Amino acid sequence: MSSSDKKLPLKPDTKLAHTGRDSRAFHGFVNPPVVHASTVLYPDIETMVKGGQTYSYARRGNPTTDSLEAAICEMEGAAGAKLANSGLNAIALAILSCVKSGDHILIVDTAYGPTRHFADTVLPNFGVAVEYYDPSLGGAEIKKLFRPETTAVFTEAPGSLTFEMQDVPAIAAAAHEIGATVLMDNTWASPLYCQPIAMGVDLSIQAGTKYIVGHSDAMLGTIAASERAWEKLDAICGAMGSHVAPDDVYLGLRGLRTLSVRLERHERNTFAVLDWLKDQPQIGALRYPALESDPGYEIWKRDFSGSCGLFGFDFVTGTTKQQSFAFLDALNLFGLGYSWGGFESLAIPVRLKGMRSAMPVDEDLQMVRLHIGLEDPEDLIKDLDQAFKKAFG
Repeated sequence: MSSSDKKLPLKPDTKLAHTGRDSRAFHGFVNPPVVHASTVLYPDIETMVKGGQTYSYARRGNPTTDSLEAAICEMEGAAGAKLANSGLNAIALAILSCVKSGDHILIVDTAYGPTRHFADTVLPNFGVAVEYYDPSLGGAEIKKLFRPETTAVFTEAPGSLTFEMQDVPAIAAAAHEIGATVLMDNTWASPLYCQPIAMGVDLSIQAGTKYIVGHSDAMLGTIAASERAWEKLDAICGAMGSHVAPDDVYLGLRGLRTLSVRLERHERNTFAVLDWLKDQPQIGALRYPALESDPGYEIWKRDFSGSCGLFGFDFVTGTTKQQSFAFLDALNLFGLGYSWGGFESLAIPVRLKGMRSAMPVDEDLQMVRLHIGLEDPEDLIKDLDQAFKKAFG
């Protein structure tokens, strides 16, 4: 692009193709180089002592990491962005950047399980009080949970495993009244389909392992910060020595270029599967906020511009664990594995015991989470059909 072109407002798809790369800076090559490095040499002692060159030591960044951070920053509309070794690492760094001993953090009850594990096992050791709240709470209700020492509110939409939506803008507005930092795990929608910082979020977190990488072959996390949160995020990442291997960063950059076309196909395939699932007698409820029948649909429609391939469903009441597990074991095209966001379809049983404390849980209800990949949806439907027949007769 010419310098004049760069000043034009660009649509998201165009940003994905062009952001985070400058061919002229790298001898005309389209993609940024994969820089394997630790030591950076200085031309003279004056430059070494006084600074004055872009890179000082590879832990603090190199052309590869800078390219992806710049791309994330532009996609998120952020003041700055940092990379992390995984989604959980990004969550931990983001939280640690905005809490200290004596503080109180509110975390949505439907947060990603490892987020909860980090909060319960690590934060109390540093004198941070953790409290979970119902995702249905809006701005007025969440204010009642604020304490003088509340410094952070963690959101996730839709919720992990059960897909509840949150009124993030209302929560953010309430939190900012007391100067609290607002965090959001936005992995489900990616920066393409949801813009948390525009909704008032201070730290927008992605498990880049999922849709940004997109091919189940690298671990990556990203954190995009608002102006008010950037300085502390930058400081904690530097102090903790956070650095991602350049090969994984490259895979994130490569995945970013096709994020839009992949998400379009994931979404289209998912709606085809859901349209079939809704009529199956074994299904008690579908959990996908982009469905008009979903309780969170109106919030999703207001705050999101698209949806992805991850959803859940409840079996009908009375379904046994043995039947649920028989269904999962009978699947051929759906792999049994954690994570999601890759090209392949996946399935896991949903187990909520110990995963909720601010809202009731029916531990007898059998649930499944599916990720719909890039396969032909007709084949996926046939696979689901034969699995239902084997499990339920």
